[in-house]
Amino acid sequence: MFKKNKNLTEVNYLELTPIRSYNHIEEEENKVSVLVPRFTNKFLVKYLVPRLKSPDIKVKLDKFGSAAWLKADGNKNVQQICNELLSEFGEEINPVVERVTKFYTQLYQYQFISFKELKERK
Repeated sequence: MFKKNKNLTEVNYLELTPIRSYNHIEEEENKVSVLVPRFTNKFLVKYLVPRLKSPDIKVKLDKFGSAAWLKADGNKNVQQICNELLSEFGEEINPVVERVTKFYTQLYQYQFISFKELKERK
């Protein structure tokens, strides 16, 4: 269903700056649902999407994922985001670096986010 990016190698993950690729809506209790388009094929978008209830699939995130998603605005690197999440959630989110880097790796692999530094490299 989703296209996959390759794994990141030979980069310092904490220096990368994540950028969201999709829109989102904020639900109750500060939780986020990422809006992923059902189709990217122009033909399907033109003929099928108008007949569907919603052109997007909602991917619901938990409170930590929602906070990390909202901070991926293209202005802060992963280290800064980890520091902010640690001050926001305290010991509850530890080990913060491992959790956040794994979360962003999964988002990157499924093209929910990209990284500013990797775009500049191309």
